Amino acid sequence: MRRLPPLSALRAFEAAARHGSFKQAANELAVTPTAISHQIRSLEQFTGLTLFERQVRKVVLTDAGLELYPVLRDGFNAFETVLQRLGTAQERRRVIISATNAFMARWLAPRVADFQKLHPEIDLELYASDQAVDLGSDVADIAIRYGRGPYPGMVAEPLFADCFAPVCSPQLGPLGLADLDQVPLIDFKWTRDHPLNPTWQNWFAAAGLPWKARRGQLLFSDEGHAIQAALAGQGIALLSLELVAADIAAGRLTQPFGPSIPGHTYHLVRSAGHPQAPHVDSALAWLRGQARGAA
Repeated sequence: MRRLPPLSALRAFEAAARHGSFKQAANELAVTPTAISHQIRSLEQFTGLTLFERQVRKVVLTDAGLELYPVLRDGFNAFETVLQRLGTAQERRRVIISATNAFMARWLAPRVADFQKLHPEIDLELYASDQAVDLGSDVADIAIRYGRGPYPGMVAEPLFADCFAPVCSPQLGPLGLADLDQVPLIDFKWTRDHPLNPTWQNWFAAAGLPWKARRGQLLFSDEGHAIQAALAGQGIALLSLELVAADIAAGRLTQPFGPSIPGHTYHLVRSAGHPQAPHVDSALAWLRGQARGAA
């Protein structure tokens, strides 16, 4: 069994030895100089050694004190280092990314395992909403917004642009332009009206075909639901080729004919007024890399 003096006495001695002053040691440990003096006196009684020479307005270590001080100093430093390391290991970093429901489900969510492999120390929280979030209110650290901008008060950079084309399930069989009157057109509502939205009407104009309302058209309020309807073979949908790239590659969807028309641009957006933390930088760099790989 170890025979050691009280920890409070050892702390008082180490602080007094480091500062060369009982008063400064008292300030550091938030006690009175008298309390420091008592603690050191009790340590000297415990060890049977004189550890300080008391001089006017200062104290000086004796030979015994000089031998004891570095042992305690290094021990306390090591103790502090280990506690800081353990505390940092327990302290998780979190990045909140906001994106539209369809982009989150079809593009971002399937990729997050790659981020976790690269950055196991950072937690991702994915916030899906078709409404733009206020990045100044700490709802999200990063937003992926779809449109043409500008984004006042924000730092925005293009991530990638996409294009739209008719896609459908292979179970509908081979289809051509002549089949457009026979197969339901799947569509979805855009959150914001814009003349350059990649709509069926704009696609017909690009294809050189007259536009007219079709019978049996399926209109969804959510882009993701339109994608699911196309996968289920319920018609032809005009969809982002980026969001359905995996389904086309796997043969779950096919692009029966063209043309494709340009969509808008996905932007990485963050608040201009907030300092950028290193873990947010890591998430931004990862998103850029994923976009380059998808291009």
